[in-house]
Amino acid sequence: MDVKLAMAKVHKYAVSESGDTFEITERPKGGLSLILADGQGSGRSAKQNSNLVVAKAVAMIGEGARDGAVARAVHDMLYAAKDGKVSAELLIVSVDTSSNTLVISRNTSCPVVVYRHEKASSLPGEGSPIGVHAITKPRIDVLPLEPVTTVLGFSDGIWHAGRQSGQQWTVEQLSQLTASLVSDPVTLVETVLTQSIDRDQGRPRDDMTVFAVSVLARATDDKTRRLSASFPV
Repeated sequence: MDVKLAMAKVHKYAVSESGDTFEITERPKGGLSLILADGQGSGRSAKQNSNLVVAKAVAMIGEGARDGAVARAVHDMLYAAKDGKVSAELLIVSVDTSSNTLVISRNTSCPVVVYRHEKASSLPGEGSPIGVHAITKPRIDVLPLEPVTTVLGFSDGIWHAGRQSGQQWTVEQLSQLTASLVSDPVTLVETVLTQSIDRDQGRPRDDMTVFAVSVLARATDDKTRRLSASFPV
């Protein structure tokens, strides 16, 4: 199998820092995890909180903790550190090669779109944000690691884009887009981000982050791992 992934993000219009933090980390027993945290609000304070959440998640995954335990511990940490006054949304998507599973852990109100068995749809239900209530559990979905599967995740800046003008995304629109670009996560995330910015008339009303991970059949025996990035400063 071949795993391809991509991410694109932009901060809120007229705000210098994004409150979204995204990281990729290798799993100690094989595979990788994609972690997206959306801190409450925007700007520096939101960035500090989302950084705190992601750093804790990365450390625990590196120690071998399961994703559900990671999400619970990160919630407990944020709840204790901020006295239950600061929330964050957390999404962890793990390609676990040791168990041959795709694990999706959700503490987010945003839908997560999954393409498999030649059909794209959103996962059922939604998770509660971390950091606010004394006890908060993630929603966990475990899927077999098999081609062709694509997961599309995003922060609420994407999901709410165009809300004020009546042009907000629908699950059906995102599902159709995912199905049409199932083998090309780079084009998928660029298209979602570009159209989201357009829905906000070129001025994002919130921090926007979108990522996709695709599990495909491997066409060659090349086992070289590659990662590229574009980071304007």
